[in-house]
Amino acid sequence: MSTQKKKNKWIFKLVLLLLLAGGGWAFWQWNRGGPTRPPLNTVTVDRGNLEQTVVATGSLEPVMNVEVGSQISGIISELFVDFNSQVEKGQVIAKLETSTFEADVQEKQSELDSAEAALELAKVEAARLEQLRERDLISQAELDQARVKLLQAEAARRIRMHALDRAKTELARCTIYSPIDGMVISRNVDVGQTVAASMTAPVLFTIANDLREMQIHAHVPEADIGEIGDGQRVQFTVDAYRDTFHGEVIQVRNQPIIESHVVMYDTVIRVENPDGRLKPGMTATVTIITDEKEDVLRVRNTALRARLPDAIRPSDPELPENDSNGGTWRVVYRLRDRNPQGELEAVAVHTGMSDGVWSEVYEGLEEGDLLATGIDLDAQAESQRRGSLFGPEPAQF
Repeated sequence: MSTQKKKNKWIFKLVLLLLLAGGGWAFWQWNRGGPTRPPLNTVTVDRGNLEQTVVATGSLEPVMNVEVGSQISGIISELFVDFNSQVEKGQVIAKLETSTFEADVQEKQSELDSAEAALELAKVEAARLEQLRERDLISQAELDQARVKLLQAEAARRIRMHALDRAKTELARCTIYSPIDGMVISRNVDVGQTVAASMTAPVLFTIANDLREMQIHAHVPEADIGEIGDGQRVQFTVDAYRDTFHGEVIQVRNQPIIESHVVMYDTVIRVENPDGRLKPGMTATVTIITDEKEDVLRVRNTALRARLPDAIRPSDPELPENDSNGGTWRVVYRLRDRNPQGELEAVAVHTGMSDGVWSEVYEGLEEGDLLATGIDLDAQAESQRRGSLFGPEPAQF
């Protein structure tokens, strides 16, 4: 055998020996602690605040919204306010053309003058016939007829007076006044436009009383309405701003609102708007705080819903019956000694109020306890990727 062949043989043996030694070391490292558990996701029991909420949507509206119309038909001759104008109660905001109504007043005045003249004539005639009757120069029937004519003349005069009053009222209605203090948020007419008051009064303006205080009318589903009450705090957002605004529930109305076969109830929320940033009609996403607790022992809901493989999950304890004071008994998986590599144990925990992320803990856990929520799939994949070529195949869960 040549020297080169002997040299290659020794190199091959050396490499094989090194590979066997490395494989043996890796196998010992893998098994020296016994079967390994896959990495776990964990959460810690802590103390904090809880808020139970109901979420709904609604729209912002003024506390008082008055539609100003016209009781008579006519042509708009003048407008004194526009959009966003501030107005006071009794302020003139528009006028209708008055010539037709002024002519009607003059006509009714003339008819009243004629009726008063006829009444004076009837009075004189009745008085003359009274004297003639006293002298027995006329019959009683003639006197009675004169008295009836007098009564008719008085009635005719009253009719003409009422007609004149009505004509003057119609003329006065040509001037439109603001019924409240507030801001004009809508103007529906222009100068020269004809308005027709037939069955209903045409709306000329919409006036909001004071936009510094507004209301949200939120529609709350019937499943949640039992938790809503006056005085509850409210947080809400609108699309126009990133800020969170605040309000207070002031009324839950009993009239049902049915939308797509879902029964809802109008919940009125008072909102302060001192800087005028909130506008009527804005859509608000409302969070009503129905209950809140401060500095309570709490656990994440992911720990209450933990799902572990049968190979590593300890046996669940028998749960006590739920008592009449509320709350629910659940099972969590705690790591002993608060060590991520510690042994798992199943623990019964009595939970109370939940905000959807956290649940209050009545008993069964202590602050700082470490709970498993499930397998950490990312860490497990990384561990498998780094595993030794000669180690045993990792267990699949």
